[in-house]
Amino acid sequence: MTKTKFTLGCLAIAALAATALEAETVVDISGAGAAKQSVAINVANQDYAKCLKKNLELSGLFVVQTSGAIKVSGVAGETVRAEGMGKAVTSTAAVTDAKSARMAARKLSDAMCEAFGQQKGFACDKIAFVNRKGSNNAELCTAYPDGYDIRQVTSDAKAALGPRWKNSNTIYYIGYLKGGQQIYEIDVTTGKRTLAWNIRGVASPAAVSPDGTKVALVASFQGNPDLYVLSGGRFTRLTNTPAASEGCPSWSPDGKKIVYVSDESRRQHLYIIDVATKASRRITSKGRDNVEPDWGRDGRIAYITKRGGSQIAIMDPAEGESSVRLVTEPGNWEHPSWSRDMRHVAASRDKALFVVDTAEDGDKPRQMFHANGNWIDPTWSR
Repeated sequence: MTKTKFTLGCLAIAALAATALEAETVVDISGAGAAKQSVAINVANQDYAKCLKKNLELSGLFVVQTSGAIKVSGVAGETVRAEGMGKAVTSTAAVTDAKSARMAARKLSDAMCEAFGQQKGFACDKIAFVNRKGSNNAELCTAYPDGYDIRQVTSDAKAALGPRWKNSNTIYYIGYLKGGQQIYEIDVTTGKRTLAWNIRGVASPAAVSPDGTKVALVASFQGNPDLYVLSGGRFTRLTNTPAASEGCPSWSPDGKKIVYVSDESRRQHLYIIDVATKASRRITSKGRDNVEPDWGRDGRIAYITKRGGSQIAIMDPAEGESSVRLVTEPGNWEHPSWSRDMRHVAASRDKALFVVDTAEDGDKPRQMFHANGNWIDPTWSR
């Protein structure tokens, strides 16, 4: 059988051989607010006001207007208060420059999402991604979902692929610093990097289990690209498919199962495997190619399916394909990654990064930033 080339981020090697100031935020009164609450912002600091507006509207819960039911006022760096609808949020984050002003605004945005919308905020959660500059040059970067404060983490002029968060500060990624591919661990704040594993034939990013004790990846060091779990320095082989290739592992919320891609049926489809028993089952049949799954904490899987173009689909694996909902128009969508609120995903399309609202009445996808580059493979810390 001819091996299928998975899309970049699924099998990365197929395509390529500051710390923020802390804010004290107090929620005075809790309770749910209606969707699309109107907010008026009257904060003199332009960086603060602009960043707050973008993050509030990005959440899908608010619309910023000249006169709003919720009023945000105060002095950035001293006290800023959001009040209305019988609720109030107060923030006293230190502000010394434009960057710290934006960080303070993100913290207030997250607090407002919880207080007024009963939805987890994601403004403070970084997104890691890759800027692909050539066939053998791709650098690891981070930014916030609002698109501000982009930071290039690596400057190696070599391939850096498949970033996946180990925790809120550390990322595993595939690097080619010594010729072949290795999996590195890097602190995105300090840039400190260590070699995590030197594994021959790595064919997927390293997906960390929810409890942080295990890593799932696809490798071909026993002859064929199969799915493995690494725990305590020991590899356990989960699949053995001599005529197929696996890719794109992602853990279930309880850490007992893994969703992955296989071309065992001569098409790329999603499968779920039980880590303990190694029993697997196929969960997709529709769509020409179903790839790049991300299993969210609420049990739903976001993935790419080709149906007249690549689209982002959402599925509840407990209900099967009857639950599948397409949340984008056909295009060149790739690499969906869930946010903390389990409503939005980060994704790439046409060399740009987007935040996609998956709610049935959600907003249109919003481009994170406009800058020259080939921005791909986003992964959202959560």
